[in-house]
Amino acid sequence: MNIKELRTPCYIIDEDGLKANLAILDNLRHKTGCRILLAQKAFSIYQLYDLMGQYLDGTTASGLYEARLAHEYMPEGENHVFSPAYRPGEIDDILSLCNHIVFNSEKQLELYGARAAKSGASVGIRVNPECQTQEGHVIYDPCAPMSRLGITADNMPERLPDYVEGIHFHTLCEQNSDSLARTLDAVISRFGRYLDGSSGGSVKWINLGGGHHITRPDYDIALLEELIFKLKDKYHLEVYLEPGEAVALNCGTLLTTVLETGYNGGNIAVIDASAACHMPDVIEMPYRPPLKDSDLPGKKAYTYRLGGPSCLAGDIAGDYSFDRKLAAGDLLEFEDMAIYTMVKTNTFNGIALPDIYLKRGDEYSIIRQFGYEDFKSRL
Repeated sequence: MNIKELRTPCYIIDEDGLKANLAILDNLRHKTGCRILLAQKAFSIYQLYDLMGQYLDGTTASGLYEARLAHEYMPEGENHVFSPAYRPGEIDDILSLCNHIVFNSEKQLELYGARAAKSGASVGIRVNPECQTQEGHVIYDPCAPMSRLGITADNMPERLPDYVEGIHFHTLCEQNSDSLARTLDAVISRFGRYLDGSSGGSVKWINLGGGHHITRPDYDIALLEELIFKLKDKYHLEVYLEPGEAVALNCGTLLTTVLETGYNGGNIAVIDASAACHMPDVIEMPYRPPLKDSDLPGKKAYTYRLGGPSCLAGDIAGDYSFDRKLAAGDLLEFEDMAIYTMVKTNTFNGIALPDIYLKRGDEYSIIRQFGYEDFKSRL
């Protein structure tokens, strides 16, 4: 198929772009000896797990279903899991699937830690370094006041159980390595005694979490390498990173068709893609997604507000300007749509889920198509 034959709205994953990102991560792995996991919460197109498994060390899950997906489709890789609190009825299934499990509190550790260690899993504990490095997105900041994510230094036990082998923290969101450097200083200041063994225990690994935009052009990889070597040389730890966005950053688009244009104090275009259903971070963050061949309002000759087909008044992708007037039938392509889109879609208003295509060179092949039964089965 070529692009004009695709049914819209649809996601398009660029295999060449994905491979380019994976090559950067693979090079980091080999240069530093760190281990890199796919955070499935950002990108979980399991049809591509065979490909990603050639470059990555495994996956990390947020619960039973993601852990099961990784076990089925990347069985040779490591399978890590973290949850703020595990459901009692699921813990045994999780332990049968995962070789690393991270607990969020001392209570969770007391409930399940010894059982997890006995099952053969490597047990870790998540800490909260109380080091805020994000601006404007409290919803994504695990170090925000009253965060439920991770144990603060004041609430850590004096001594970790001997079976605890890892320390985990995750505080970043779409950030560069300077933010990691600041956070790591806080971690070492508050939790260093658990890393060097002075408080007992036998910590063998540290997981730096996700939010590292490693594949972004301006990312300071040299600083990241320096930080990894510091942890390995000073504390003799295995170092893990679990990026989600960096794996599929800028290697997916959302193709949409203009259904109708109109005017109400400004030009309006109704498209067949919904911000609320197909790119919910546009509303949740909020942010204005990049759109191919467009510019900021007023920069080009014709400015339009792009709205989706749902009944939600706020179902707005954003305001964009174009060189020409839009008309029904025009194709528009939102960029950087591989991450936090397909994993978060919904069928509000009975709006169909977008199909998913893989782009190889100039050719497109279907990964998944959706229809009425996919809507009905969710109700």
